[in-house]
Amino acid sequence: MPTPAHLDPRLLRAFVTVAEELHFTRAAARLYIAQQALSRDVRRLERELAAELFVRTTRQVTLTADGERLLPYARRVLAAQDELLAAFGQARPLLVDLNSQGLATGRRVLHRARELAPEHELMARYESGLTGAAADLLAGRLDASFGRVAGLAPALRAGLAHQPVRYEPMAVVLPDDHPLAPLEAVPLAALAGETVYAGAGNPRTPEWTDLAHRLFEGRGIRVASPLPLAVGDEEFERIMAKTRHPILAVVDFPAMPRTVLRPLVEPVPLSPVSLVWRKGLVHPGFDALRRAAAEIATSEGWLTRPTGGWIPATDEAFMNPHK
Repeated sequence: MPTPAHLDPRLLRAFVTVAEELHFTRAAARLYIAQQALSRDVRRLERELAAELFVRTTRQVTLTADGERLLPYARRVLAAQDELLAAFGQARPLLVDLNSQGLATGRRVLHRARELAPEHELMARYESGLTGAAADLLAGRLDASFGRVAGLAPALRAGLAHQPVRYEPMAVVLPDDHPLAPLEAVPLAALAGETVYAGAGNPRTPEWTDLAHRLFEGRGIRVASPLPLAVGDEEFERIMAKTRHPILAVVDFPAMPRTVLRPLVEPVPLSPVSLVWRKGLVHPGFDALRRAAAEIATSEGWLTRPTGGWIPATDEAFMNPHK
């Protein structure tokens, strides 16, 4: 593969994005450019390198051997460019997944980070679940997210780093006429015989369903079977009103019509939340995000486990990495 004297980083970014998406339309949308412009950039790079980088058919896009060989070099060049721009205050926006609107942990960390680094753009995205975010983190489509690291597949964890943020107390959402609704707090034993919704079947949130299975094991509580994946608050509320299953949640779960939110006790189950990012990420806004997470965790006692607090044994090492 002959190498030209100069390569425009924009062409390398076009190449890497297509290589990650293996789809020109999705890659163009990710780069906020027209598909024709993206195709033009890729063809120009191929001409400059005198190499075919992709095999394109009407049904799929795949990397050639030269494309596979170029990809790690191109990624290193772009990472160096991002680091250089960050050093001189010209960093791109930092994209942070807050999982779901209304949840307080990630939102509070992000708001504080914006105060610490007002000169940088930190943008929120609202998706559902750390597993769903992990692929985007590894591909560079997303910079940071929040969630339960122990629930990720080892292959995903291998490319990610994390910082413990909070032991978040868990709760249950009940129909407002449920027999347990009058209680101020619901003992776990009182849920024996209930079927509780915990996201089963949602490919974005298996770490949450796994946490539920570990919590309910031996307590006579069933995890509800998979339901249709509801997109948007209105659809989620409609499906849950139809099934009337209690919902496993956290204490700052957004309010829903005709329901009540009650903390769980005896023991107090905790959702182990970490800030998660791709290994090697360099961005001055990300530095502020990490500082904000540590600052709030300290001031609010987020990493102090309450007496009788429960987390799975599998999560201990991730929340106490120095022990």
